[in-house]
Amino acid sequence: MPPRTPDPRRTPPRSGRPSTEDASAPARSGRGGIFEAQAYTPRGRTVREQARGRARETPEPPPPALRVVDGGRADEPRTSRTAAATAGTAAKKKTAAPGRPRSPRDDDDVDAAPRRRTPARAAAAPTRTRSTAAPTRGRSTATPTRGRSTGAPARSGGAAKGRPTAPRPLRRKPRPRPKLADPNRRLRLGAFLALAMFACIGIRLVTLQMLPTPAYADGGVNDRLRTVTLFASRGGIYDRSGVPLTHSVEARYVFADPTLVKDPKAAAAKLSPLLGVARSDLEARMAKRNLPGGTPSRFEWLARGVPIEKANQVMALNILGIGVDHDERREIPGADLAANLIGITGEDLTGLEGLEMRYDDVLRGTNGKHRFEYGKNDLNAPIPGGYSQVVPAKPGSSLTLTIDRDLQYEIQRSLSANAKEHKASMAAAVVLDIKTGEVLAQASQPTFNAADWEDYPPVDREDAATSFVVDPGSVHKAIIFGAGLEEGVITPKTVWKIPSTITKADVTYADTHPANNQKMSMAGALAYSSNVTTIKIADKLGPQKVYDYQLKFGLGKPTGEGMPGEASGHVLPPDEWNGSSPGSIPIGHSVDVTPLQMAAVYAAIANDGKWVQPHLIKDTVNADGSHVAPPAPETRQVISPQHAADLRYLMEAVTTIPGATGVNGRIKGYRVAGKTGTGKRVVNGEYAPGDVASFIGMAPAENPRYVVAVFAYTPGGGGGDVTAPAFREMMQYTLQHYRVPPSTKAAPKYTAFP
Repeated sequence: MPPRTPDPRRTPPRSGRPSTEDASAPARSGRGGIFEAQAYTPRGRTVREQARGRARETPEPPPPALRVVDGGRADEPRTSRTAAATAGTAAKKKTAAPGRPRSPRDDDDVDAAPRRRTPARAAAAPTRTRSTAAPTRGRSTATPTRGRSTGAPARSGGAAKGRPTAPRPLRRKPRPRPKLADPNRRLRLGAFLALAMFACIGIRLVTLQMLPTPAYADGGVNDRLRTVTLFASRGGIYDRSGVPLTHSVEARYVFADPTLVKDPKAAAAKLSPLLGVARSDLEARMAKRNLPGGTPSRFEWLARGVPIEKANQVMALNILGIGVDHDERREIPGADLAANLIGITGEDLTGLEGLEMRYDDVLRGTNGKHRFEYGKNDLNAPIPGGYSQVVPAKPGSSLTLTIDRDLQYEIQRSLSANAKEHKASMAAAVVLDIKTGEVLAQASQPTFNAADWEDYPPVDREDAATSFVVDPGSVHKAIIFGAGLEEGVITPKTVWKIPSTITKADVTYADTHPANNQKMSMAGALAYSSNVTTIKIADKLGPQKVYDYQLKFGLGKPTGEGMPGEASGHVLPPDEWNGSSPGSIPIGHSVDVTPLQMAAVYAAIANDGKWVQPHLIKDTVNADGSHVAPPAPETRQVISPQHAADLRYLMEAVTTIPGATGVNGRIKGYRVAGKTGTGKRVVNGEYAPGDVASFIGMAPAENPRYVVAVFAYTPGGGGGDVTAPAFREMMQYTLQHYRVPPSTKAAPKYTAFP
């Protein structure tokens, strides 16, 4: 690109002395200031130096082809093209003449006016850059016009003298163009905003992904969580040998989603025969309803503990909104075997009665749960690798009872037969191990099938041995005779003259076998159940002693066997006795007891006078298989072993003396000691019509092992006729079941009236 030619009109006049190299240039006006300044190019050199460098590169500039009208001052005359060309040629010759090299100081002596930009260009434009042919780089021998050609004749200072300087015409300032919006600025602003937005998004993403954000994480997980209850298996109840009396087996439960059941009436008609539930009940459960929060119910129980085969039939119906799931149900292998002891459970397997209720917290266990993520709609299944938390279910512990299953069955069978024979509306039988206090059998009549307990009235489900409150009658006399022996009032050889009757206050008490003022032995008094003899012994003891021994033998409070709702009975303290109490209480009236309490009294007599608390629980089996023994039973010495042996000797006369009240309880091959009784049933503090026949005995009498107590509430009849035969049958089976050898010695010979 050729260098731009200078504009002659913009070349200002020089002031000061002319340089030695440009002597031919006419003198300029002596104007200083800005006109003396040098113009610099962007490369840091003055325009003059740049022109010099260009002149060296091109020693012979082309002739000017175009002359631009000088835009200089009006007082400077214009030169013709010929004169300008002559002056330019002369300048070229002068600058090309040989001589010493110029120094930079030579240029500094020349004051050049500042460069002015004009729209027109001089015709001799090539002289702007090629005004000299000096061989040195960066040096120029041209005139100090900062790159402008000297070919135009300079206006001499003399020519300007005497002529006024014409004023420079004012140039109109160009109208400023309207400022338009800068697109670059807008682009920069937009780019900044976009970067700021993406930076915020990136920071937020890093915060959510890298930093702990449980609130957001949990919020998402909770929407996908499902909780399934892991039902804990209920513990079983086993007999002393580990044979199950009741246990849980796998089953199914049937449920309904009312929001999906289209026709509840039709569904109920199909399900009722399979589930054994009334149609109206099923239809009501499948009806749409809202929960307390206002949301529609999505789950309703239809049946629990459904056998697996029945559940499969339910699923085969393919009813929309009806489903089944894993469950368990209580199975009672023996139906009514020990049912009154075991009790029942509800639909949710919560104990409602009996041992099931008493030890519900032990048997029930703790349910677990499984929380996991699941998909929705078509992905309604657990998400692999998703959130999953399992709290294992803790199965309930099992109970091992002291009950012997085989013995229990035989006692129940015998009691039921005896009750039917004598039309007894209620009966109870208890078999105790006298050494340990373990209850080997405890039967009640009536009984029920625990698998279908809803079909039986509540009274049939009661345990008669602990809830049957009676006046014990003559079986209470053993306590008075034992106290008399312990207190020294009587001895086994004591003989008294006994009248036929005795009066206390306005009540007269007579004997069924009157002595008619004959002498009667203590053995004869028990054999014939003499009321008069018993009252005379109590008179010698006094009310306080009678009361104390009643308490020592365990009357007046529950035994703590383990059955819920055990009755405590009631004995009167001396300050509550009335005028007839010294006559009624010793013979077993005005005393409230249960069959179990009286069985424990006779067990103490058989156990050398030591009372041992009856109990049903042998041990507890935890879920891990470990056995935990219950607390040791309570024990206390009531009478001395010798006096207990003396009392057994007297009681053996009941089954030995001809015509005694208990001869029906005699067992072939075994010596038996016991006592009959006839009392009353107490209902709400009053006597009910009918009699309570009882027989309590122990065998072998010389070394007792077991005690059997039998009570029966009949329209009428004494213990010797009603319950003694049942006792004989029960005790005989017990002795044979446990292989107790027969007695080796015959029973003593007794004399009732010496």
